[in-house]
Amino acid sequence: MGRRVDIPDLAFAGFLLALGGLAFHLAGELQIGRAGEMGPGYVPRGLALVVVMMGLGMALRALFAGGREFPAVAFRPLVLIGTAVALFALLLPRIGLALTSAAVVLCSGFAAADVRLRENLVLAVGLSAFAVALFIIGLRLPLRTWPW
Repeated sequence: MGRRVDIPDLAFAGFLLALGGLAFHLAGELQIGRAGEMGPGYVPRGLALVVVMMGLGMALRALFAGGREFPAVAFRPLVLIGTAVALFALLLPRIGLALTSAAVVLCSGFAAADVRLRENLVLAVGLSAFAVALFIIGLRLPLRTWPW
């Protein structure tokens, strides 16, 4: 008889349970109120409860769904996507949205093993232009577009 537990789903269920528990704890001091007069803790606790219920449902399904091993961790995407998030936070106030968007797309694009430089450059320019059009021109957000 083989393994009957779906390890990846069980691990994600554990993550959902921890996340929901943390959210419920952080909203613990907020007043709940009632449905007619919601307090500031009503929605956060409700969402935390939904996340916990989803985690429990996924855990039950994982226990009976059939066996699957946890896949090997791919460090290249993990490092490059994390680096792209850090780049966004560090570069946006310094060099503006246009260049920051391009840098983030280039960095995260190399997370894939089969990336082509030319395609990644075209995607970076296109998404950078789209970000500027959407956030600066369309939504009129007060963000720097360029470093100057």
